[in-house]
Amino acid sequence: MAVSLARGKRTQAEPLTVHLLREGIPESMHHVHAALADERGRLLAVAGDAETTTFARSSFKPFQALAVVTTGTLEHFRLGERDLAVICSSHQGQTEAVRQVFRILWQADIDPAELQCPIPPGKRSRLEHGCSGKHAGMLAVCAKYDWPRHTYLQRQHPVQELILRQVGELLGVPGVEFIAVHDDCGAPTYLLQLHQLAALYSRLATGQHLGLAQITRAMTQHPELVAGSGHFDTELMLATQGSIISKAGAEGVQCLANLETGMGLAIRVLDGAKRAKYATAIHLLHQLGWITPIVRERLAEQFVQLGPYVRLEVQGELSLL
Repeated sequence: MAVSLARGKRTQAEPLTVHLLREGIPESMHHVHAALADERGRLLAVAGDAETTTFARSSFKPFQALAVVTTGTLEHFRLGERDLAVICSSHQGQTEAVRQVFRILWQADIDPAELQCPIPPGKRSRLEHGCSGKHAGMLAVCAKYDWPRHTYLQRQHPVQELILRQVGELLGVPGVEFIAVHDDCGAPTYLLQLHQLAALYSRLATGQHLGLAQITRAMTQHPELVAGSGHFDTELMLATQGSIISKAGAEGVQCLANLETGMGLAIRVLDGAKRAKYATAIHLLHQLGWITPIVRERLAEQFVQLGPYVRLEVQGELSLL
């Protein structure tokens, strides 16, 4: 399915602003762009510039995991939904997630020393890195096909070419056209326009792609593995009981998918602030009617009210095209 913007269609509107208020007085401000796509990947609404580019960072993980699903790697090594959920995760090094990553490697007969993600500061093992699940998934695909494992992070490696080809097919764009860089964990990530990220998450939401439907089911059934208790992605998915997929990326990227409407939402905070993307997500989820007032209040207590004297306030809304 090709995803494109209609010729001449307005793709810019006023950006959202997120103010940090200290006892009600503005102290600082963030500018935020957002794009909303429908079940066919068409741009429906925008705040700021839908064509602004951003590195996908960890919001890309569900689509990197697609290689594990479509190659039959899960079945080959007798892996399950919990394994797939942690492959999509940005975990916090919690014991439950680390054990799940180790299980993937054990099942595929891979030595944990073959992981090439860094050892986090203050930790003892690469298994504790938040991207270790993604790396384990890539290594498992390599093990199934007997591809070289010591070079699995190189952009020309078969597993990376497979990932890029599949994403290109989802967007109707040749994968070679995407600009690739290395993420902090060492794996490639890609420069995408915001509306392309929204379109990818709309594909994740529809259930029409069997591989993506399997990934969606794993993430919604095991949200505690996707981030961790107290973290936004996990708390939102638990609060919405599987109707919304949430996946954060570094430097102000936040992507969401509504399984009931088939829509995808991508958010980019221009200065990269984590606090602003969570407040914006709650604001837009409420505007779109994707969460109830009760869920909004619950999330706001944790991610909008930052302390006894400090809170965030989001101004603006998505503009329909």
